[in-house]
Amino acid sequence: QVQLVESGGGSVQAGGSLRLSCAASGYIGSGYCMAWFRQAPGKEREGVAVINSDGYAQYAGAVKGRFTVSRDNAKYTLYLQMNSLKPEDTAMYYCAAIAAYCNGVYFLNRPYAFDYSGQGTQVTVSS
Repeated sequence: QVQLVESGGGSVQAGGSLRLSCAASGYIGSGYCMAWFRQAPGKEREGVAVINSDGYAQYAGAVKGRFTVSRDNAKYTLYLQMNSLKPEDTAMYYCAAIAAYCNGVYFLNRPYAFDYSGQGTQVTVSS
């Protein structure tokens, strides 16, 4: 069984930066795609970014150019570097993993298709 634990959330002003981490306990091999999702109060969970072990990544349009997803395959850890944060980025951020290759935006648009998901870390951006 794999457990995912997110960290790094917090409160920042607009224009600031945060770096989220997601540590996996258990085996997350090269066949796993990992992802970041977010959910704001009263809204649906939405995809932020997905990344495969070969580094192939896809981003949601709202974060492209501002966020960078990366992973350390040896440490089973996923990261999300968030720059130029905006108030609309305020949400609970979740990491997830699925035993599949994420090609295009298919899995980015399907947050509940993932095999494992963490408990989330809160990001709050004030104007």
